[in-house]
Amino acid sequence: MIDLRSDTVTQPTPEMREIIAAADTGDDVYGEDPTINELEAYAARLTGKEAAVYTVAATQSNLLGLMSHCERGHEYIVGHEAHTYLYEAGGGAVLGSIQPCPLYFNERGELDLDQVEAAIKPDDSHYAITRLVCLENTQSGKVLSLDYLERYDELTRRHGLRRHLDGARVFNAAVALHVPVSEITQYFDTVTICLSKGLAAPVGSLLVGDVDTIKRARRWRKMVGGGMRQGGIVAAAGLYALQNNIERLADDHARCARLADTISGIEGFTLSEQPQTNMLFLDESMDIGGLKAHLADAGITISGSRWVLHQDVSDEDVDAVIAACEAFVAA
Repeated sequence: MIDLRSDTVTQPTPEMREIIAAADTGDDVYGEDPTINELEAYAARLTGKEAAVYTVAATQSNLLGLMSHCERGHEYIVGHEAHTYLYEAGGGAVLGSIQPCPLYFNERGELDLDQVEAAIKPDDSHYAITRLVCLENTQSGKVLSLDYLERYDELTRRHGLRRHLDGARVFNAAVALHVPVSEITQYFDTVTICLSKGLAAPVGSLLVGDVDTIKRARRWRKMVGGGMRQGGIVAAAGLYALQNNIERLADDHARCARLADTISGIEGFTLSEQPQTNMLFLDESMDIGGLKAHLADAGITISGSRWVLHQDVSDEDVDAVIAACEAFVAA
């Protein structure tokens, strides 16, 4: 089966399974799991931050970020289709009593900074207190430019706001920009990193930031049931992913570009935009339902118009997808 639904479907490689089997473990809640400790220290160094906390998922990392920056009655400015707002069960509002202020992403995956500034609430008891501005990188496969991040940094610092990045796929952004990930993370107080998407670990994420914020996040992690015991078994896969699977993301990007370039030349196939990383999007006007059924018969799984390339999709798989698309038009 060729699975293009998401990069979350990746399977651990034999090498990663060997690392998992050999992992040193201890009690993480006591701070005694050596593999988790090594993973957190490595992630902090890699991103240029002081500290990190290992979590079960990016949803949990984002929640810890929100709750570590904001108190009850605070507000965070966020994209209208951002994961932290739309796809994480309203955790910030439900568990943190933090009010979201959603703004529209533009076609580049950015929040318009003039709109952000206009959304910052005055010091008036009628309003929630604006405390945080969240970005997402990549956002639907789009990469935020360093120039944009510099302007975001200036605006948020001028208004004394905290900055959180949902960087579930931030390494895709770094690889696309040909820069170390720290060139991106330097503009944020906290960053979520997902290990189980393109980096292909079976589970886990990280929240990186300064020591005090991560200390608060660790306490919130315990409160929401995220404290682990011998979690080094899965943390070992995350450490392997950070040490071995970042540069290979370029292969996913290249395969995605080749797939997009080829199928856009097939009659009836239209892309909504050119891919920048590992995601391509078909135009919604296409017969997505019919195409999905046809591809399923060919052993190819899609969820809809978004196709995601990842570690488990080879060059030969891309050729098979192209052939199946050509057969769909010819049928």
